[in-house]
Amino acid sequence: MAKYSYKAINDNGATIKGEIEASAPSTAKDQLSEQGLIPLEVKLSVDAKGKSGAGGFFSSGPRVKAPELILFTKQFRTMFKAGIPLVRVLQILGAQTPNSTLKAVTEAMYVDITQGLTISEAMARHPKVFPPLYSNIAMAGEKSGSLPEVLNRLIYIIEHEENVKKNIKSALQYPTIVVIVLVLAFIVLLTFVMPKFAAIFMKANIELPLPTKIIMKIYDIFTIYWYMMLSSVLTTITLIKLYIKTEQGLFVKDTILLKLPIFGPLFLKSAMSRFASIFATLQASGVPVVDSIAMLSATIGNAAISRSFVQISK
Repeated sequence: MAKYSYKAINDNGATIKGEIEASAPSTAKDQLSEQGLIPLEVKLSVDAKGKSGAGGFFSSGPRVKAPELILFTKQFRTMFKAGIPLVRVLQILGAQTPNSTLKAVTEAMYVDITQGLTISEAMARHPKVFPPLYSNIAMAGEKSGSLPEVLNRLIYIIEHEENVKKNIKSALQYPTIVVIVLVLAFIVLLTFVMPKFAAIFMKANIELPLPTKIIMKIYDIFTIYWYMMLSSVLTTITLIKLYIKTEQGLFVKDTILLKLPIFGPLFLKSAMSRFASIFATLQASGVPVVDSIAMLSATIGNAAISRSFVQISK
């Protein structure tokens, strides 16, 4: 079960906020209606979303790498399509998977299913391995009786996500190396080269040019007050990290990322690619449009774009 935050109207006409556990946004709305509330907004809670930024499909927690999850899904689909009983499929997968986390989750799913849960409900109990998007798509496949076809679409989504991440890393690799080399070159120039040249010029009673004087002044400041500057930098980084953990801080950070030159368009295209592939899969699996947008707003990987999806949903 995933945790959803909601806004709703109670019997007195007042707007209230809270959290509720459900397998999907539509299920959460049904539960609120049964409690006599009129749901206005239902979205995945901040804690359940995991980290935002350039990521998307996988939440933080015990690591199950994309290739391992792809292999697990392919094997599950093949055996299920061949008519092997579900509990036997999980026994086989649990016995042969080398990943200890995935093995433990598979064994837990086996117990849950023998106790009467569906496969999507069993997956929803392990959101760190099977994100809400994964379990919701599986649930749509169960309801429509086309689980193997839906799992095939899931494989495409995970592979697509992995390829996008690899392309982004490849695109950022060269500029990152250039920036690191420039910073190192500046540090070496400032701490080793310029002081020696400045000492030579001063012994020769040669007036130093203004840029050299400025660099030497920066060097003096670094030499005398380095501990204060280091402390200030560490304090600033800590405060920024704490602010980013808040909902508003996450939104501000992701908004700034989208406005960066070169990198901003790259992040935006990555998010739109993720949106197109996941939305198409959800629609083909029979998930309602509003529920699809709610799932996307939680898995798109950028808080600024997620807010836009919330407005589209409304």
